[in-house]
Amino acid sequence: MSEEVGRIEMPSVGDFKAGRRVYFVPLVFTPPKAQADLLEKVSRYWEQVDAHVANLELKLGSVNKVYHELVPVGGKDGAKAIEDINKGSYQITKARLEKGAEIQPVEDAELLAEFMDWSKCLAIGLKSQNAIVMVYQLYSETQKRRNEYMAKQIDATLKSGETGLVLMLEGHQVQFPSDIQVFYVAPPALDEVKRWLRERDTQTQKRSKKRSRSKPK
Repeated sequence: MSEEVGRIEMPSVGDFKAGRRVYFVPLVFTPPKAQADLLEKVSRYWEQVDAHVANLELKLGSVNKVYHELVPVGGKDGAKAIEDINKGSYQITKARLEKGAEIQPVEDAELLAEFMDWSKCLAIGLKSQNAIVMVYQLYSETQKRRNEYMAKQIDATLKSGETGLVLMLEGHQVQFPSDIQVFYVAPPALDEVKRWLRERDTQTQKRSKKRSRSKPK
């Protein structure tokens, strides 16, 4: 069961410290050539995430292990991979590494590559319905195996009494082991980013419809 930071009344801190726990942080990415107002919101989001995680660490325990989606390596290579993928999550990770945490690879490299390949196939806009159904089925099967692998990795490497920092896309379907207490970090800026993206998508759709209506028949 997930607890949302800032919206819960903490039960006994001792109960949480005795078991395993993860602080779950939704990954937020910025598109290439992002507008300044979006960059500002995303920057604020990561600042708030850092503050919320730090608050949890004071109450429940410091981060021992870092698990980052899309990263199949640990150690220095893992830190470099995170820095290349997302500057915001890298800053959160770097601050924990400096306090003794370590990066645990949560992905299988081959599974991740296969998943990314099927994602690209779907993104190019296939025209055959049969091809779309087939590719989507393979994509879904790979994602399922990938989710199962990530859950096993976390279960195998997070020891009793330890805390993991998990950075994944919000729509993930990873089933955490039942004995792990999950704290969902959702600062106010997350809603601001989502709202901005929804409004952008709405405007894009309106422009697309307008262009379609204006084309000569």
